[in-house]
Amino acid sequence: MSGYLTTHVLDTARGCPAAGIKIALYRVSGNSHRKISEAVTNADGRTDVPILSEKAFKTGTYEMIFFAGDYLRETQGLEEDPLFLDQIPIRFGLNDAEAHFHVPLLLSPFGYSTYRGS
Repeated sequence: MSGYLTTHVLDTARGCPAAGIKIALYRVSGNSHRKISEAVTNADGRTDVPILSEKAFKTGTYEMIFFAGDYLRETQGLEEDPLFLDQIPIRFGLNDAEAHFHVPLLLSPFGYSTYRGS
């Protein structure tokens, strides 16, 4: 089995999955960013397929950008411009070509956290 990458977005302010959030995945090399995939979270706050498939998986440095602004405006009734959190970048390394990496986002209007999940 080859490695792959999944994600999950949970709305900690509302206590539920965050549906409809666009996510872009970039491979990072020095100052260069190359977009390699894009997805939108489903009703369970997950993408329908891995954000980085086994076929496309390579070890290295990556960055996911979670486009949370529209979701926060809609679900929290936020009208500020700019929002405190709009686009949330998370940079991380994938160092095992055979592993399943899971990078979730726990989101609220004024804070977020992440971790290496399973």
